[in-house]
Amino acid sequence: MPGQAPPPAEADSAQAGRAAEPGKQRDAFFDNAKYLAIVLVAIGHAWEPLRSESRTVTALYMFVYAFHMPAFIVISGYFSRSFDASPGRIKRLVSGVVVPYVVFEVAYTFFTRWSDNEPERQITLLDPLYLTWFLAALFIWRLTTPLWNAVRQPLPLALAIAMLASVTPSIGDDLDLQRVLQFLPYFVLGLCLKPHHFELLRRREVRLLALPVLLCATVVAYWAVPRMNYAWFFHRSSAQQLAAPAWSGPVMTLAIFGCSVVLVACFLALVPRRAMWFTALGAGTLYGYLLHGFAIQAANHWHWSDHGWFHEPLGEITVTLIAAAVMTVLCTPPVRRLFRPVMEPTLDWAFRRQGSSAADRRR
Repeated sequence: MPGQAPPPAEADSAQAGRAAEPGKQRDAFFDNAKYLAIVLVAIGHAWEPLRSESRTVTALYMFVYAFHMPAFIVISGYFSRSFDASPGRIKRLVSGVVVPYVVFEVAYTFFTRWSDNEPERQITLLDPLYLTWFLAALFIWRLTTPLWNAVRQPLPLALAIAMLASVTPSIGDDLDLQRVLQFLPYFVLGLCLKPHHFELLRRREVRLLALPVLLCATVVAYWAVPRMNYAWFFHRSSAQQLAAPAWSGPVMTLAIFGCSVVLVACFLALVPRRAMWFTALGAGTLYGYLLHGFAIQAANHWHWSDHGWFHEPLGEITVTLIAAAVMTVLCTPPVRRLFRPVMEPTLDWAFRRQGSSAADRRR
């Protein structure tokens, strides 16, 4: 369903781990990028009930979905480059990804029993519910990082896998593998990037071109609304499931990847490099991502979009501003402190102390 399409956990756990090391500081640029992208996630979700009656909203929705998840995934890949399956990194992966996945999978199941009027909905850890798909994907992607760091041509290989997934409807729903595989090239692209690649985006000519390119993409999206199924940007279905010929799956995979990478580059080129009022909120985007789904689900349960005023231009702008404000609040330090025990548990009791001797490990 469309509500499942974004988000994201993202690179918070990896960047937080780097920032915790002596002499390491968080990078304002990446925190700014994550905050701005997570706000777009919330706005995209808020726009969903408004699409059917507005071509403009649908075009903006398609435009945003073309790059906000790829941006998160590229950043996640970039901060996963040093993942080597060492005990410390496995511990952070479990505490920062696995535990939140289990907690929110259960929480969303109970919540949607009420919001979706499905009191018999079962808890299952194999079929990610709503926003939790990204946590499952991030877990798989990070575990496979040593493989991508070892092969000679990781990005072409990842693209080949995504293209094959796009013509394989039998993959099924377990761990949302269709999206795991189709979004894989963006994660691998992040693994391949170096700091100097982001420096290229600071060049004056790149920044001057970024805004016109984004505006042109918006115009193209408006043109494409009646001509294209925007579900391609969700990357959760094969070509056959989208009622398209099988050959279109690999073609659309490559075409969308190229378009999304260009839009991600333009987005990042416009992201401020210096500390802003919202920079600190970039450390809490995982919190905002996972928590805002409850607000979206509750609002949809109360059928707010049935009020005609919300389908008028002023109403659509109001919905956009409310979504951005809610997401901003959910990324603030007080919210992070409240939910840290389930989002970033220490788990010292569950892991052996690093550096213990072989004899201690045998006990």
